[in-house]
Amino acid sequence: MANNKSSKKRVQIAERNRLENKSYKSAMRTLMKRCFSACSHYSQQPGETAKANVKASIDSAFSKIDKAVKRGVLHRNTAAHQKSRLSAAVKQAIEPAPST
Repeated sequence: MANNKSSKKRVQIAERNRLENKSYKSAMRTLMKRCFSACSHYSQQPGETAKANVKASIDSAFSKIDKAVKRGVLHRNTAAHQKSRLSAAVKQAIEPAPST
C-alpha cells in the first residue's frame, strides 16, 4: 500500500483515470452494439429511415472511438480494428454481396 503522500495521491489519480477509461470503453461498446443492431434491423426491413439510423449510429460510434484514442483509452490499432468491423457490417447490410 502507499506509504507517503505522493504515492497515495498517485493511487487516487490512477483510480480516477481507470473509472474514466472504463466509462469511455463502455460507451464505445454500447454505440458499437447499437450500430450492429441497426445494421441487422436494416437488413431485415430496409428503408430510408433505417438507412439513416445506420448512418447516424456508425457516425456516433466512429466519433466515440476516435475520442477514446485521443484520450489514450484505446490503442490506435485497436480502434482501427473496431472501425473496420463496423464498416464491414454496414457495408454488408447496405450493399449485400451479389449472389451469382
